[in-house]
Amino acid sequence: MNLNHLLDFSYQFIYQNFTKFIKTSFFLELEENHLNSILSNDILLTNEFELFQSIIKWGKHKLNINQEKENEEEEQLKKQISNIIDKIRFIDFSKEELEDTLKQDLIPNQISQKLIQFQKLQEDEKELDKFIQNENLFIFKTRFKFKSIIIEEIKHFKKLKEWINDNEFFYKMRLGFSAKKDGFDSQKWHSICDNKGKTLIIIKTKDNYIFGGFTQIGFTNDKSKWKENDRRYNNGFIPDKNAFIFSLRNDKNDRKPEKFTIKKEFSQYAIYFHFLRGPNFGAGSDFYLKQDLQTGCSNFGHTYNTPNGIELFSNEAKNYLAGSFNQWFVDEVETFFI
Repeated sequence: MNLNHLLDFSYQFIYQNFTKFIKTSFFLELEENHLNSILSNDILLTNEFELFQSIIKWGKHKLNINQEKENEEEEQLKKQISNIIDKIRFIDFSKEELEDTLKQDLIPNQISQKLIQFQKLQEDEKELDKFIQNENLFIFKTRFKFKSIIIEEIKHFKKLKEWINDNEFFYKMRLGFSAKKDGFDSQKWHSICDNKGKTLIIIKTKDNYIFGGFTQIGFTNDKSKWKENDRRYNNGFIPDKNAFIFSLRNDKNDRKPEKFTIKKEFSQYAIYFHFLRGPNFGAGSDFYLKQDLQTGCSNFGHTYNTPNGIELFSNEAKNYLAGSFNQWFVDEVETFFI
């Protein structure tokens, strides 16, 4: 094994174990050029704010700054980390984390000015998207992107990350099933996606609606996890109080991305395992895909909460996710799991 191969092997090990690595003394001993190379990678399992705190520790270690000297050597620290800071993905900071970071005054002025502009545009999605695209900087590029045909917009990616709120799942998950790649067939979907645990479903219709659901339990043929009175049909409801469905794009009604939690009294009906159907969320059903995975039904609001003012069985509820109750056609179905 030559030195280049050894270096590549080391990098791969670090990428795969990054959350643990940044807490070790080995991280503090990294040379700046190696740290820059590592942080330039788009696929790292990390919390960006925690990474920023680790960079500060790295800088202090390099300068041998202790707590007593912290204030008087702040400018030295700022200079030490200046060539690293532009690899931090500030776009993934929470509002509070970004405010706290800017108060520390450790970020180079040209970057802090960009971040202040970024802050000011938070309430204007169109202008914010335009700003991010025009800047084309590392700090505004989210570190991980779905290998997805459906998800193209950063705001949709960020919403799913926020809603799932599980960094380990979100960064380790992979695209397990794509109807365009694996076939529009529910049996094929079951053969790939059953018994995977946490599962994310994303559906895009021919009319450009994008919606789906997330379950912590997953679709399982283990009848011990089914609701008792449905076992005799070889189909069964699977309880999951943390399941939710969502709408990412609803162009006809100009709706913003929304998450819909399960009604507490119906958590035992979160998802439905039906061996002749594709993914099925809720009793009723809030939505499911038929055997061909190319058509489906949506009776939104039966098991999951609807937005205020939308009543169960109303046309607005039936049209909400996919444009109609059952007159919609699927363009793509993607399923993600670890």
